Amino acid sequence: MASLKALRGRITSVRNTRKITAAMKMVAASKLRRAQTQAEAARPYAQRMERMLGSLAANIAGSPTAPKLLAGTGSDKVHLLIAVTADRGLAGAFNSSVGRAVRTLARKLESEGKIVKIYCVGRKGRDYLRRELADRIVGDVTYAGRKSIGFADAQAIGDMVVGMLNDGKFDVCTVVSNRFVSVINQVTTEQQLVPLPVPEQTEASAGGRAQYEYEPDEEGILARLLPQNLSIQLYRALLENNAGFQAAQMTAMDNATRNAGDMINKLTLTYHRTRQANIPRELIEIISGAEAL
Repeated sequence: MASLKALRGRITSVRNTRKITAAMKMVAASKLRRAQTQAEAARPYAQRMERMLGSLAANIAGSPTAPKLLAGTGSDKVHLLIAVTADRGLAGAFNSSVGRAVRTLARKLESEGKIVKIYCVGRKGRDYLRRELADRIVGDVTYAGRKSIGFADAQAIGDMVVGMLNDGKFDVCTVVSNRFVSVINQVTTEQQLVPLPVPEQTEASAGGRAQYEYEPDEEGILARLLPQNLSIQLYRALLENNAGFQAAQMTAMDNATRNAGDMINKLTLTYHRTRQANIPRELIEIISGAEAL
């Protein structure tokens, strides 16, 4: 049985831990509102851009002059996986869920004879994937110490992807990240960026699908829109990931605070029981000492 001094030390230690987790919960809650607003504001534009370019891809599918970002390289031998995670932990299974999804997808592609390359956005994803897939990682970027993530950060990743595509370093690009649904729900998703997925055409959809006209010329507009769409989709993934991380950390710290409170109650009860059990022994020692005198 632990001594009273050891129990007092454990109670003090758990109380200090509870103060830390409660403070982290409040910080995550204050950041969540802004992150959630940014993620929700980016969704409509990204969805409309993806839908419009997807419709265009269906129109020019198979054209020899179609850009690589739109139609791909004509092969699917080399796959680039972009793993988007956070730079910090203490958020439950938020980061490890993306790592497991990337690992599973990489193993599946390699079983089909594909070559897999991984680019890590976020320190936690990089550390997780280094354990088993270190030789597949071709680069990484972290935003540790940054107060916020801007569109320029996503654009830098998009420029890197375009450069690798033009150099023939991959054929298909997929981003794996967590999508924010609610405070207690973040869904791990896979989104193919290169080439753009071509929506299935039916007679009904072909008749009701919007027709786009490009001026002054289609090639010039596409040269501007396609890299911008790539950056927009990456920016959306970064914002969704940030909102999901704040929500996951707030939930994890709330659970940790509750668990610390339960542990303090149990330790306090044990402390009182131990103290009461020691009272008869101490009385016997006092009486024995008095009789010896």
